[in-house]
Amino acid sequence: MLRKSTARAIWMALPVLSVATFSAQRAFALVDHNVPKAVELATDLGRASPLEERNLTLMLTLHGTTELDARIEALYDPASPSYHQWLSDAELAKYAPTAAEYARLSNALEAQGLHVISTDPRRFSVRVHGTVEAIENAFQTELHNFTYRGRTFQAHTRDARLTGAAAALVESVAGLDSRQVRPAAMIATNPVTGKPVFARQKITNGLGAKLAAEITGVALSSAAEFNFTTPGAALPEANFWGTVYDVNPNLVVSFTPAQLQSHYGLKPLFADGYDGSGQTVVLVEGYGNVNAENDANVAAKTFGLPALDSSNYEVVYPEGPPFDPNAADLTGWTAEIALDIQSSHAIAPGAKIVVVATSGQDNEDFINSLQYIITKRLGSAVSNSWEEDTDLFSGPAENDAFNAVLKLAAAAGISIQFSSGDGGDGGLGTPLGAPGVPSNSPYAVAVGGTSILNDPYGSQGLVTGWGNDIVLLNEGGVVDPPFQYFFGGSGGGESVFFAKPSWQKSLPGHGRQVPDVSALADPYTGFAIIYTDSGVQYAQAGIGGTSLASPIFTAIWAIADQYNGKPLGQASPLIAKLKSGEILDVAPPPSPVTLYNASGTIHDDSGTKFFSAADLYIGLLYTTTDFVSTIWNISGSAAYGVSFGTDSSLTVTTGWDDVTGFGEPNGLPFIQAVTGKTKGAVAKP
Repeated sequence: MLRKSTARAIWMALPVLSVATFSAQRAFALVDHNVPKAVELATDLGRASPLEERNLTLMLTLHGTTELDARIEALYDPASPSYHQWLSDAELAKYAPTAAEYARLSNALEAQGLHVISTDPRRFSVRVHGTVEAIENAFQTELHNFTYRGRTFQAHTRDARLTGAAAALVESVAGLDSRQVRPAAMIATNPVTGKPVFARQKITNGLGAKLAAEITGVALSSAAEFNFTTPGAALPEANFWGTVYDVNPNLVVSFTPAQLQSHYGLKPLFADGYDGSGQTVVLVEGYGNVNAENDANVAAKTFGLPALDSSNYEVVYPEGPPFDPNAADLTGWTAEIALDIQSSHAIAPGAKIVVVATSGQDNEDFINSLQYIITKRLGSAVSNSWEEDTDLFSGPAENDAFNAVLKLAAAAGISIQFSSGDGGDGGLGTPLGAPGVPSNSPYAVAVGGTSILNDPYGSQGLVTGWGNDIVLLNEGGVVDPPFQYFFGGSGGGESVFFAKPSWQKSLPGHGRQVPDVSALADPYTGFAIIYTDSGVQYAQAGIGGTSLASPIFTAIWAIADQYNGKPLGQASPLIAKLKSGEILDVAPPPSPVTLYNASGTIHDDSGTKFFSAADLYIGLLYTTTDFVSTIWNISGSAAYGVSFGTDSSLTVTTGWDDVTGFGEPNGLPFIQAVTGKTKGAVAKP
């Protein structure tokens, strides 16, 4: 694990940028030191094969960057006459390379063995294909394969600098460092078996009736006492007492669409016609899923939502369909795509859904899809339930490439959301450098995660930051001492690449802070989907991750665009200005809930030891002091503790925090605050 002191040293070695503008200028240019930090930390597996073929997307140097940055700043300044007057393609063309420059660069790249495979009609980028050998020669570097924490990737090992007379036209490169983009869906797991807590159900007669009858949003029940012994031995024995994570064998803990609509205060808006009608929610996915529409319609029929058809659902393939039609099944994207479609449709049932599917899952494939969305202006609310790597380990060229694309989206009035990740601080032990890429971009909207719980000791619901630790208490006998591990939690932290944008000036630190906003992500209080696996259709509850939070928030933002009557643009600057009551601040859980946190004693040969809730999770809490701790009695021979609101070194606080951002949207007050409008007499809850 990279300790806090190491991460701090890395941060201090990087240039610290002043907090000046919305744009928060990039920390590096291609001509500066741009070898990824991961190269120093990973195991080098050797040089890549010179005949291996790759795609690169080159982001080009713009004319008048300072002026463009100022114009984007003004687009998000309510005092500016150009506030929300989004730039057209014709206006953006002023900043693009000229046709002559574009042609010169294309010819130069072809001369170096990099074949142009697609061009940007706006001339902001060019996509090329070539061998590793050609890429190394053109950029004066070497590409090596690496492994780190079980993941393999490819990166350049010497500072990359494009050669030739057209080199000055290239600002950054995507694909020079190749990482596999990962879907961010998670499933509630039984620690005993390693399998899903809630067994998936086969769909019969085209309806998930059994699931609809069994689903509940009630996860917790009041405190109970449990006594554990060790078979065949007098000691150790244990006694634990506390709130129960009540996994009723006859019920599945997840939220229905109707329950989520109520939680986010959307039903009064629906009653007045604000359900996303006339808007488009764009979902960026790996490979695509041919069964997705049918699966979504079974879910829609099950939960009383409108059906999807050619009028409100579309799939586009910017690179053409994938070579392997089963690629989504093999790489984990099938359930992810189902989750994104079904959760966004649940929140904004009147909106059109457009799935933009890549033909691969390299980071460069996803850059290409984002550019396609912006160029075609497919929609003003875009969800990305994936991430590449942590901010600290990704390279400057890759960060800059994503940032350049997202900058154009902000200029065009398109809000692009990204899951903030599911690994908390990414194992760094500090928030510094922990944000995921590309949610770390100042032009992205980073969506963190929450747990939505019932309060077994009161009438109100309870929202905590998403972060689960698991403690083994009894597993075929008393576990002495209890064994703990981090299951997952909302990603977040402070960027070491990008400075704070102006709308984050009140937040701590120097770097861009992640996340901005949050929504349901905890799989132990998750969502239920219907998806097809190997030709069989199933219902699966207990799905979560920030890949659930991103489409939820994106669909809410589509409703806000509808309410506003035109696109609101990037959500982050507007969210940062909200006051109490306009957004639900996710704060540390209050008593009496925490008074009933799990605690107990273990009696062994050395005596009796008391374990408080903090003792049970010692070593995992960092600065967290207030959280919800429960006992999960899976069976007579297995019992665990599961916590809510414990997210590695990230900590939920009052106000903005690096787990939940500024909080969760809360219906009409949120919509009216970000739009600045009051539409007649909207029905009351």
